[in-house]
Amino acid sequence: MKKTWPAPPEVEKLLKDMGSDLKDARLRRRLKAEIVAERAGVSIVTLRKIERGNLQTAVGNYAKVAFALGLLKNLHGVFDDHNDIVGNMLEEERLPKRIKTRK
Repeated sequence: MKKTWPAPPEVEKLLKDMGSDLKDARLRRRLKAEIVAERAGVSIVTLRKIERGNLQTAVGNYAKVAFALGLLKNLHGVFDDHNDIVGNMLEEERLPKRIKTRK
């Protein structure tokens, strides 16, 4: 049996917030859960898990629901290198201090 480790509280909160935001978006659009589940290609049970921020639900399903609600563009660039502060700082540290020229 595969052993799983508990998720950090920040991850749990993020998924709960995402799920709540997706549910709020669905309700603002006055769409029934069945309609959104069908458009996203997921079961109603999976949609309910997403809306509760379930950690065991595949991230691809979160993206499919966002697409069904017209919110997929909000996910673009989340992990873009422009948003990677630590990675950019580490990259800057590796830059040469001087450039040697050949004579």
